[in-house]
Amino acid sequence: MKIRVGMGYDVHQLVSGRELWLGGILIPAPFGLLGHSDADVLIHAICDALLGAANLRDIGFHFPDSDQRYKGIDSKRLLRETVNLLHEQGWNVGNVDATVCAEAPKLNPFVEQMKAVLAPLMDVEPCDVSIKATTTEKLGFTGRREGISAYAVALIERV
Repeated sequence: MKIRVGMGYDVHQLVSGRELWLGGILIPAPFGLLGHSDADVLIHAICDALLGAANLRDIGFHFPDSDQRYKGIDSKRLLRETVNLLHEQGWNVGNVDATVCAEAPKLNPFVEQMKAVLAPLMDVEPCDVSIKATTTEKLGFTGRREGISAYAVALIERV
């Protein structure tokens, strides 16, 4: 069996007046993330990890912010399309391990719901999706609550 691993990273600025979408779910917060799409930083990092593992470039290549088709798009659609691109190349998702870095809000209460939403989009079981939340101990742009970042690692396997 042939396997590959990819790594993804994304960051978006926090702003008032936008909804906070993370892991495909709406998180109650007085702020959201700025971006061309819904700015779901977790899904974007996962997409980049999957695309990187398959040597299919990155999310900006496939879904550029200069393309109005993606203005305000639900990032769950981007993840599903990413998985479709992998399938076209003969790859399936094995598992994903991701970390969201945010000072607020507390994300641990939402992890299981995120896994339940993301797993079917990748054709895997929720136990194949690991999501962790951490802070940066008030250091850097995340610590100053200027943005949220996410890291993801994905394993894919040849069909």
